[in-house]
Amino acid sequence: MANSSLPLPPLELQTWCSESNVNPAYAVVVSGVPMDTSIADVEELLETVKAFGRVRVRAQKSVPQLKTDILLCECRNPVDPSKAPPEIFPHTGELPWKLTLLTEPAEEPDEFAIKLKRLLESEGKTLADIEPLLSQESNLKQEHPSSIIRAVGELLEKVRPPQENNAFRRLRVFSGVTPTPAGEETLENWLEQAQLMLDECDCSAKEKRKRIVESVKGPALEIIQAIRCNDPDTPPQKFLEAIENVFGTTESGEDLYFAFRSMQQNPNERLSDFVRRLEKVLTKAVQKGGVPPALRDRARAEQLLRGAVESDIMLLQLRLKERLHNPPSFMALLSEVRADEDQKMLRRHTTSLQIRTTLVSRNGRWDRSWSSFIAVRLKLVIHGGVSNPFLVVVLGAAIIGTAIPRTNANRVSSGLQRLKSQRTALITQETE
Repeated sequence: MANSSLPLPPLELQTWCSESNVNPAYAVVVSGVPMDTSIADVEELLETVKAFGRVRVRAQKSVPQLKTDILLCECRNPVDPSKAPPEIFPHTGELPWKLTLLTEPAEEPDEFAIKLKRLLESEGKTLADIEPLLSQESNLKQEHPSSIIRAVGELLEKVRPPQENNAFRRLRVFSGVTPTPAGEETLENWLEQAQLMLDECDCSAKEKRKRIVESVKGPALEIIQAIRCNDPDTPPQKFLEAIENVFGTTESGEDLYFAFRSMQQNPNERLSDFVRRLEKVLTKAVQKGGVPPALRDRARAEQLLRGAVESDIMLLQLRLKERLHNPPSFMALLSEVRADEDQKMLRRHTTSLQIRTTLVSRNGRWDRSWSSFIAVRLKLVIHGGVSNPFLVVVLGAAIIGTAIPRTNANRVSSGLQRLKSQRTALITQETE
């Protein structure tokens, strides 16, 4: 803002402008200029203020007592008082020159209230939330703006979460070339990472646009440049939508829904892998409008029951059919499936450990104290359907003390050596 201490009375300044044929809206009065200062230096210094544009000195008055001049200057552009500095410092390091404008900024009585309201709305608060922070004796409407600003600052400090690290890893390169060149990302993976950056990175829209532009090249960069030419301030989300429309699938939401409904579990595919594969296609169908978001969980559960042809027993254990009226979410369903798979794997491992038995021989004779242990394991082998008949023969021979044919002596010996090394571990397991 211009200096409020006028070098001349306002009426005299207006008369001076009229005599010099200078529009007051374009006028700047510079005071405190040393008498030996050249006009060119004054104009050059004032032009460093961008709000003035090109400046020309139109009139000059001297103040002999102070050995300074007062200059009337005309700017190329109308002067905005809100962008004009109150003084300007000469390059010689002398005292600053004071600037006076003949126009004053238009007062907006509601401007502060509007800004305050917008700030509170952005934080989800109202004026009632800051009243307790002000003095109880003062009315909020009569408070000085500085008090209100201080109260708002204290409120925001209390409700605003701590600043997180905004660092987000750089997006990998995507060009849109098919097949995908080495070192570049596929469209699907690139879109997922870019969307995650837009959702989670707490930075400005300008910074997000910059990160997207840095990660594309070739045909993809041409699409982004075309969008920026039309609107440099295009929201970054529009960049992703344009890339997907140009390089992505042309399938409609209905097509994706039918593709989702036709998915089946592959042979030897784990149920958890099938659930993740279903979710990938289901997400695309929801984004394209093929499946309403409210029916997403039910559609996933129904297709899992329909397409999991390799995991009927596990589906029965999950009782998913009985829960269709309130189906689990993706993460809840995946956690249940993973837990069931882990239990099944643990049971297989435990059964395998029980089948492994250790045989001990003392002076060519079988340890009778170990025979009862072997007998129990033999029952597990027989009833468990073990397909290794030689192990059954070895265990039976150990119990009844029969001789093993010489043709299999070497084979039995090597087997006993392996089993002997496990005896200690098995005994410890049984004790625990």
